[in-house]
Order: sequence, then structure tokens, then C-alpha cells
Amino acid sequence: MKISVARNAGFCMGVQRAVEMALDASHRYPPPIYTYGPLIHNPQVLKLLDEKGISVMNEIPEKGSGTVLIRAHGVPPDTKTRLESAGYTVIDATCPRVIKVQAIIQKHAREGFASIIVGDRDHPEVIGLLGYAGSNGHVVGRLHDLDTLPAFDKAIIVAQTTQNVHFFEAVKKWAQKHHPGYKVFETICGSTEQRQNETQRLAKEVDAVIVVGGRNSGNTQRLVEIVKDAGKPVCHIETESDLDMELLRSVKHIGITAGASTPNWIIKRIYRIIEALPLENEKVWKRRLFMAQRFALATNLYIAVGAGALCYACSVLQNVRTPFPYILISSLYVLSMHTLNNLTGLREARYNNPDLAVFFETHKSKMILLALSSGAIGLFVAAGMGILPFVLLLIMTLMGLSYNLQIVPDSVPNARYRSIRDIPGSKTLLISLAWGMVTALFPILAATGTVAWATIFTFIWSVAMVFVRTAFFEVLDMQGDQIVGKNTIPILLGKKQTLALLRLILLFVFVMLFLSVVFGVLPGLALALILCPIYLAVVMAFHRRAYIRPGIRLEFLTESQFLLAGLITLIWRIGFRG
Repeated sequence: MKISVARNAGFCMGVQRAVEMALDASHRYPPPIYTYGPLIHNPQVLKLLDEKGISVMNEIPEKGSGTVLIRAHGVPPDTKTRLESAGYTVIDATCPRVIKVQAIIQKHAREGFASIIVGDRDHPEVIGLLGYAGSNGHVVGRLHDLDTLPAFDKAIIVAQTTQNVHFFEAVKKWAQKHHPGYKVFETICGSTEQRQNETQRLAKEVDAVIVVGGRNSGNTQRLVEIVKDAGKPVCHIETESDLDMELLRSVKHIGITAGASTPNWIIKRIYRIIEALPLENEKVWKRRLFMAQRFALATNLYIAVGAGALCYACSVLQNVRTPFPYILISSLYVLSMHTLNNLTGLREARYNNPDLAVFFETHKSKMILLALSSGAIGLFVAAGMGILPFVLLLIMTLMGLSYNLQIVPDSVPNARYRSIRDIPGSKTLLISLAWGMVTALFPILAATGTVAWATIFTFIWSVAMVFVRTAFFEVLDMQGDQIVGKNTIPILLGKKQTLALLRLILLFVFVMLFLSVVFGVLPGLALALILCPIYLAVVMAFHRRAYIRPGIRLEFLTESQFLLAGLITLIWRIGFRG
């Protein structure tokens, strides 16, 4: 089965902003915290907010206390005033594009214009817009509603930001024909238009479409209507439990789109389930290959092999003559540390990678044993090599274990960071440094006890590639990390800025490897290893263009960069010896 996912599926800018503001409020403000009406039209997100102590307020009491967030759809202006008068701290999470429509209506209402609002009369956004129109606001939900309107001396026409594009086009044609003096404003959100156009194109290309989103979400319902109008089967679901498995098994090409209020973690879960479905009809070897990939990634065995391959490349770059013990130690160290990180990161994994969370919760005791035994075997091997390798690995192990330990006790008041993991962006940097130490520094220090320029360049290359890999995964996991309050680099810098930084780092690595050979710091192998940053840049570009969605295949391809480094090194050594 082929799976096509709409590029614009999931949170729009306004919803993303509102959810981020709500999550931020849960960490910054004392309870009680409310949203005035449901923040967005998605029951899973509302349940999440409720779990974080953010409840829904439907009526404004005379007196109250706490913090109230204005929903993304906006409210009438008097509602905000009443909330503030009642004693609440008000945070306005209204979508900026909705605020723009409110401003247009308010300005023209003061000048005596009638406001014709194209939208759903009962939708909270429309109710809010009517509040700005005053007594001269009129809602048009169907074309025949236009015929019931009086002829205004002057009027404006605006649309609910999530309105059907084709319906608004019909309203504009009516206005041009009957009332050319009316002022028409293009207020449908660009994201909404793109989402609808993309869904229309998707419906033409696939056999059936899955539309993910709340059943009371207007923009999601319009996506369902678009697919139906295209004559294709459509399955409107809220979560993976609603999937129609019979429909999925009967089609060869399935499309997935989602409403503006649908979180990425829901789309991820659905994609991963559908991703595994074709295996039932595939050949035995393909099923086994996919299951092996999933097992190797879940158990961290694949990334451990990748660490060994990277260590092999680093050792050859530095002319370490017997790299095998260091390869083994690197693999065992990374296997131990990554498994422990997975065990302590189950909260965010439930959103970022539900399959992984279920796997670790099901096999928790076995994974603890794997983490401890691999770490212990690594130390045993290092001890057999001498006191220096053992001490170096022991220090690195203790540093890795200290990441999750509370260093500052609760008795110390007003401490901002009580453990290393509380420091914003620390995870990406420390993982990268740990990899660099065990794959690049450890082999040369254990073998010779000295550091040369080749070591510095090799260490930078190793750290940079792991940094890009880790930060890229954090970009994919931004929503889940934000839900649990983790301040990763993408959350601190923003998605676009982080991806731009990662591309810049890959370019730096490319140039550094080239110059290191030109100036004789590293052997010719470094030129061949330029393929690694190129490969990773291509994988990231394919994801950015939605050719590869977050799932088993993207994760496997990203981690394969390290095996590529090992393979290039092996080929180079064989050719060099020949």
C-alpha cells in the first residue's frame, strides 16, 4: 500500500500558538487556569489540557481568581472586559488571523458599514466576529441566505477564517453581480485554503482518504466534504481506534489529511499503524525485514551498531591500528545510555513515539537489564585494556548517569535547575559530546594518551553529525516535548530556525572535511566521508518536502548515516590496502 500524507495536515499556526500559550501558562501561572470555552476543537488536546489542570469555563461568574485563556477562535469584545472585571488575569490566545478579521469589522462598523460574515452561525469564531459588528452584523451560511439580506448603503463582506473557499467564491460572484459597491475582504486563512486545495488534489490521486480531526471541528468537516465531492471514500476519524481496517485493506493508495486542530502525535500514531498494514499482504522477506527494522530501532541495537561504525571511521581517521575493542566499547556505551534515556523519557515518548513507549513499558525489566549489562560489559572490556581506558569509560558512564539525577536538593529554595536535564537544550548537546568522546576521543586517548589536530577535527565531525541527528529528531518531537515541559533546542529556537542551523552545520562539516584533507590534517578518507553530511541533508530535504513522513522508515534512514560512515571507511581501507 502506498501512503500519501498532506503536507499541511495538523496544527495550523493559530492553533499551534494557542496550544503553546496554554502549555506555557500551565508551567508559569499558579492554578486555577481556565480557557473560556474549549481552546480548540479537538477532544484529545482538551483532555490533555484538563490533565495539566486547565479546565473549561463556560460562564463568567461575578467574582473569580486565576488565569483565563481566550480561545483560538476569539470572543466578543465585551467578554474579555467581563473576565477582567471579574478579577481574572486574561491571556488572549486568539489566532492572529482572526484578530485581523475582528479589526476589519470593528473599523468599518464604526464608519457605519454593515458586516456580512460568511460562516457558520453557531461557530465560536463567528459569534466573536458578530460582537465586533454590533447591531449591524449578518451571518450567511448558505447561498440562499444572501437573498434574505436587505440592500445596504454600504457593507463589507468577510469570511470565517476556516470557511470553504469555493463557497466564498460564490458569495463574491453574487456581490459583484448584485452589489458591486460592497467591499470584499479576503479573510480565509491561507493555511485553510492550502489545506483544502491539497485535500482536493489528494482525493484525485488516491483510492480513499482518511481525514483526522474532531467531529465538531468545522474545518475538518469541510475536508470531509471536499473528499466526498471528489467521489472518493472518506473515513473521518478522531484517533487510531476509529480506523476502518476493512477499508484500508481494500485499497492500494491511501491519503491522510487532518484538520487544523489535530495534533501531530495523533497523525503519527495513525501513520505508523497504516505503515505496518501492507505487511499482511507482502512477501515473507519484506515482512521480516520491516519487523527487524522496528525491533532494532526499539531496542537501540541499530543505533548501537551505528555508534560502532562511527567509532571505526573515527579510529581510521586517527590511524588507530587496532580499533575493534573501541568499536565494541562505543556500541555498548551508546546502547546502555540510550536505553536508560528511553526508560526515563517515557512521558514524552507517549506522544512522540507511542510504539516505543508501549514497547518499553511492556519489556521494562528486560530493557533495564539490557542497559545495565551492556554498560557493565563495556567497563569490563575497558578494564582488560588497562587502567587508563577503564578510568576514561568510567568517567563517561558516571557523567551519563548523572544527567537524570537531582543535583540541587529540594531544601535549596528558588533553584531554577535541579538536574542537568532541566537545563534548556542540554540533552542534544550532551548526547553529541558523549558520542564524540566515546567514538573519537576515547580510542586515541586509550591507545596513545595524546591528542593531535587530527583528533580535534575528527571529534568535531563526530559531534556535529550526532548533534544534527539528535536535533532533527527533536524537531519531529516538538509537540510531545512541549507537552511534558522539555525545553529542547527546537522549542527554544523555533522549527525553521533549528532546521536552518542544522543545514548550516552540515555545510560546515562538508567544508571542514574538505579543508582537513587539503591541509594534510586528515587522510583522503575524509573526502569520501563528505558523503555522510550530504546523505543526511538529502534525508532531511525529503522529509521537508513530505516525501518521507515521521515513522520507522525516516528513523531508520536517519540512523543509517553512521553505518554509511563505517561502510565508506571499510571500502576505503580495502582499496588502500589493495
